[in-house]
Amino acid sequence: MKERYDVVIIGGGIAGVSAALSCRNRGKTAAVIANGAETSSLYKAEKITNYPGVPSVSGKELSELLLRQLSDSGAELIRGRALSVIPLGDSFGVAVGSEFTSCLAVIIAAGITREKLYPGEGEFLGRGVSYCATCDGMLYRGKTVAVIGSGEEASRDADFLESIGCTVLRMTKPLRYEIRGGMKADAVLAGGEEHKVDGVFVIKDTVSVTKLVQGLAYADGAIVTDRQMRTNIPGVFAAGDCTGKPYQLARAAGEGNVAALSACEYIDNKKKEN
Repeated sequence: MKERYDVVIIGGGIAGVSAALSCRNRGKTAAVIANGAETSSLYKAEKITNYPGVPSVSGKELSELLLRQLSDSGAELIRGRALSVIPLGDSFGVAVGSEFTSCLAVIIAAGITREKLYPGEGEFLGRGVSYCATCDGMLYRGKTVAVIGSGEEASRDADFLESIGCTVLRMTKPLRYEIRGGMKADAVLAGGEEHKVDGVFVIKDTVSVTKLVQGLAYADGAIVTDRQMRTNIPGVFAAGDCTGKPYQLARAAGEGNVAALSACEYIDNKKKEN
């Protein structure tokens, strides 16, 4: 996955799909990075009654409609978990698992991360804590690592780490975890019991929006934007629940459209400058 797009959209909910449709309508290439729809809170909603034009539909039905519309638009759907967005001068690199793609503008429409960071997770990120086993696993070959997570991805990552010679502590139980260390993470406290490790892999469905882009401004866990959905980083836009309350589908759809229009304008202006 090395293709360059005009816009990469992080999140396949209603804000992300709205952004992708608007980008495609403006003639821009677009890719949407998203986990499976069944992991989203929208998919699990029993009944939606306040979205204009779509009366009394289940979250599953609406999610399937969004996916079909996204596919028909010509936007590419990349299944996976966006780990980071890295500025590269006039473009951006987006890490998805062990893969990497580039784009001219980024729209973050990742919803809200309901899971709080474990104590020490943010402090030691990049210093013994990683979100991607296939990216960083070889650094710990022959060493002891902890994998915190109970889903299929966590199990696959633990299997991979064992296959390259790591001793893996699989921490799948819903305990209170704390990551400790000095210059780097070197221990995990799990339910009051300390385990010495050389590295820690935290595997969740999503990465907190506050960790996606270095230097991104946020308040109360939400990304700060202006009315054009521009963040404090030129070329990075945000829409939907990740920008704060109210968490409503109609608002998310509108913000996705605005973010896309702003991203397209940003790209057009950049091209004129060059």
